[in-house]
Amino acid sequence: MIAPETRLGRYEIRAKIGAGGMGEVYLAEDLQLHRRVALKVLPPDVAANSDRMRRFKQEAQAAAALNHPNIAHIYEIGESGGTNFIAMEFVDGQTLREAIFSQPICRSCCDIYNTSRKGWLKLTRPALCIAI
Repeated sequence: MIAPETRLGRYEIRAKIGAGGMGEVYLAEDLQLHRRVALKVLPPDVAANSDRMRRFKQEAQAAAALNHPNIAHIYEIGESGGTNFIAMEFVDGQTLREAIFSQPICRSCCDIYNTSRKGWLKLTRPALCIAI
């Protein structure tokens, strides 16, 4: 875990906000543009694996190529002091998981899922979006 107030390039860590298969996500402040961002940080052991590092960069490049309301904007792929990260738009509010599990399955949850699914498919399988 990266401690609050740690700097990675032009970003200052504020708090850890999540974790997943490819690393941890932190709320950070962009000190140049004075905005909150999400930093997805790749752990050193994962960064040492060239295939996983390639997938990390590929994910950022694919997302950066899209403009969709359900996909966070990518600002930068960076490295600072041996720590690799993706700087992206911070969207405050519930995660999709929280929205789905905070209430009984209902129409709004299905709508949230379907809208997010379309954005994800656009990111991972652009040719399939025609059929949606």
